[in-house]
Amino acid sequence: MIKTIIFDFGDVFVNLDKAATKKEMEALKVSEFPEVILEKNLEYEKGLISSDEFIGFYREEFPHLESEQIVNSWNAILIDFPEYRYQFIKKLSEEKDYHLILLSNTNEIHIDWIKKNVPFFEDFKKCFDAFYLSHEINFRKPNANIYEFVLETHELQPQECLFIDDTKENTEAAAQLGLHTWNIEPTREDVIDLFTAKKELF
Repeated sequence: MIKTIIFDFGDVFVNLDKAATKKEMEALKVSEFPEVILEKNLEYEKGLISSDEFIGFYREEFPHLESEQIVNSWNAILIDFPEYRYQFIKKLSEEKDYHLILLSNTNEIHIDWIKKNVPFFEDFKKCFDAFYLSHEINFRKPNANIYEFVLETHELQPQECLFIDDTKENTEAAAQLGLHTWNIEPTREDVIDLFTAKKELF
């Protein structure tokens, strides 16, 4: 029996264009990312370096880029947050049938964009019993320690949890720890159809 539902954020609630940042950078004449940049991306997502350090590192690697161009390119992945999904989670929260947790690989630049462009973000956040962003807790999916952190912090039994994420490696990692999962396909599935799509669990 499911008692806790753990939600990803991007492509579950917020629509993403995952190829957009690469396209934006290519338009700015950045076609290849050295390994050290990819490592910095992961460090930034885990909150191990600040936004200023992150932007400064990109400017060192690509001196022709301005800080604003880096931020705009980084945020190009974010499309919109349909309000009907907020209404879905709000209703679920009000019904109080499940423990609701958000668990997302999200960095500070992205969440700043969300705060600025999604007027109901703070109300959305209040719908959850816990709201975990990777840059705030220094863990990221699909590493096992991020799931273990949530399970241990809230004293959860994995078999009583459903984890929803659009990235297969993330749901596979959660499943290895015993959680039920829904690897949502954002081009044809929507989180608001949860209780139809995974009706065998409820």
